[in-house]
Amino acid sequence: MPTTRKIPSAAVSSTVSPTVSPTVSPAADEPAPTEPLTATRPARARKAPAAAAKPAKAAKPAKPARPARPAAAPVAKAAPKAAKPAKPPKKPPKVQALLVRDGFTMPEADFALIATLKARALAAHREAKKSELLRAGLHALAALDGAALIAALAALEPVKIGRPKKGH
Repeated sequence: MPTTRKIPSAAVSSTVSPTVSPTVSPAADEPAPTEPLTATRPARARKAPAAAAKPAKAAKPAKPARPARPAAAPVAKAAPKAAKPAKPPKKPPKVQALLVRDGFTMPEADFALIATLKARALAAHREAKKSELLRAGLHALAALDGAALIAALAALEPVKIGRPKKGH
């Protein structure tokens, strides 16, 4: 807000030069006022209390219902455009299974067996990851009947539960 300074009424003349501004303004972008400053300020009008200013609300009259638009008659086209080939229906997006990260302990011989199976897959021109081999083994075990599954589990070397010691 520009700061103004009061000028005594005797000092204000009716002719103000356009280059001299009677106000002191910090912003140079504002145009200079064209009317002279007055010695007195007009009094502000006081607002009436809010309760007296607002009359009671009257009930709104109901709006008349709009008449329904008549249905537009279909317009026949002069010449239909060449029919576009129908697009094949989009395939539903493939939902990926929730992946779970887990760690486990196994004997070094079984770990070496994983390396051997990876080398055999590579010799057959198929690179395989350790997790793929473990998952394939799970699916192969799931295909076995109960007696064969028990026999496969009995052939495993028992492993101590928990993490191995740091220096192993």
